[in-house]
Amino acid sequence: MSNLQQDFIRINNVSRRFQSADSEVVALNNVSLDIPRGQFTAIVGRSGSGKTTLLNIIAGLDTADEGSVDIDGQQVSNYSDRQQTEFRRRTIGFVFQSFGLLPLLSAAENIDLSLRIAGTGMRDRQQRTRELLEQVGLSHRSDHRPYELSGGEQQRVAVARALANNPPLLIADEPTGELDSTTGAQIFSLLRGVADSGVTILTATHDPFVMEHVDVVREMSDGRLLPQGEGIVTSRIIPDKRDKSVPRQGTALRPPTVPRRAP
Repeated sequence: MSNLQQDFIRINNVSRRFQSADSEVVALNNVSLDIPRGQFTAIVGRSGSGKTTLLNIIAGLDTADEGSVDIDGQQVSNYSDRQQTEFRRRTIGFVFQSFGLLPLLSAAENIDLSLRIAGTGMRDRQQRTRELLEQVGLSHRSDHRPYELSGGEQQRVAVARALANNPPLLIADEPTGELDSTTGAQIFSLLRGVADSGVTILTATHDPFVMEHVDVVREMSDGRLLPQGEGIVTSRIIPDKRDKSVPRQGTALRPPTVPRRAP
């Protein structure tokens, strides 16, 4: 089988530049990356390295100056704004650092709203909402509003909402950035379980706990995607944790030894 058939995401020589005052900032510099379906990939690097810009271009929230993005065999980088919006609605779930929950709605209502926007019937919405709250371990908190939930609980609701319409791709931008280390590890454990169910996950993060849960770590610096082992973070990974079966993708790690579901 060819790489074109195997890879769910193909990023080909993508560059993005921004004008800042009298100078040009190169946010992405000729980035190429292939991600197989069902893989949990982390993009790491310092602030300003280009992680979020790359995620935004993959999601169609920003446009590359050069290069192309293919997702599930479709060259989405050529889509119009309307096509991009429809594609995101069908294909991508988003998890953000700031949770993004509507404060006046309960946990269940935040999830239900995504299903309602997609046109799902009431009975199916109720069933799907119950399933998702159980999946993230929050059935007992379904009627609580965001301010009544801890940060970790809010992010679990956000993950459930992102999965509401069964997207094949989940994009998580600094999903543990506002959480303590213990709670952050729980969120990545939850995402690990989501990836094991077949969802392709791409996350940008500073969190060192990501390495215990993902399949592949790639590092960015100054808009470049670094070769395997060259970066500050990936070069420090203990060699015997690397899975030699996936050498071309970057640094692959052993499966996590923590429970799949967050407590």
